[in-house]
Amino acid sequence: MTASALPATKVLITGAGGQVGRMLLEIRPDNFEAIACTHADLDVGARDAVREGVARHRPAIIINAAAYTAVDKAESEPDAARRINAEGPAHLAAAARECNARLIHISTDFVFDGTASVPYRPDCATYPLSVYGRTKRDGELAVLQALPQRSTVVRSAWVYAATGANFVRTMLHIMRANGAARVVADQVGTPTAARSLAGALWRIAANPDIHGIHHWTDAGVASWYDFAVAIAEESVQLGLLPPGVAVVPITTADYPTPARRPSYSVLDKRSLAPHGLSPAHWRTGLRTVLKEISRA
Repeated sequence: MTASALPATKVLITGAGGQVGRMLLEIRPDNFEAIACTHADLDVGARDAVREGVARHRPAIIINAAAYTAVDKAESEPDAARRINAEGPAHLAAAARECNARLIHISTDFVFDGTASVPYRPDCATYPLSVYGRTKRDGELAVLQALPQRSTVVRSAWVYAATGANFVRTMLHIMRANGAARVVADQVGTPTAARSLAGALWRIAANPDIHGIHHWTDAGVASWYDFAVAIAEESVQLGLLPPGVAVVPITTADYPTPARRPSYSVLDKRSLAPHGLSPAHWRTGLRTVLKEISRA
């Protein structure tokens, strides 16, 4: 049998209705068969449903893109956040172990407290500041404990796409409506296009030697203010916004939220470099996404 005739590797994708899940499906390589499960198809917080679903499909790989991502709402709904972000990964890991599948689990920069001044390595100690961050950290631990050799935790940050609810689309709405936006300038991280993250996840899926914790964002560093300025500049060039949009820097104290955010959450991605994964700068990804929006 030739390589081209080999059967496609079966991959079950949870959270397939989210922006990363949709992008995983959009750029799926031909050598993978995707089983797309939205929340309606498979509630990862329901242990029996997860076990039955995984046993029925018997995937070689599970990519868990399901998450409770309402960071501020999680402060008042900790049980709901824990069910999806901590218990869900534990259920998936147990089911993956039963059918000898690999599990690739998406996590977040919010597992860190933001007190560092250099990019966080995958092995840095975690100290989440919020319910969201704590539940995501607990999900990581559950996956790694159940599948130490057949799991990969991929932390990312500031993910956005041309569709869905995200910072880019929110900024475009505010800037169009008001001609200005006030944006926090003392929180620093790295914007990450969903296409970039999905591409890295498929590369990891193709390489069983990649396991443990790794980081993936686009390259570069920005504050939310820097990100908003870039959105405005690029959008004017594409005709998405009129010239003269004012982006005003404010502090975190000027914009209090229920959940505390890390003030610095740049992630060190060097552990994936030996596997041939090297990200483009975040502004490159932003241009691509804004062009998608302009064509919609």
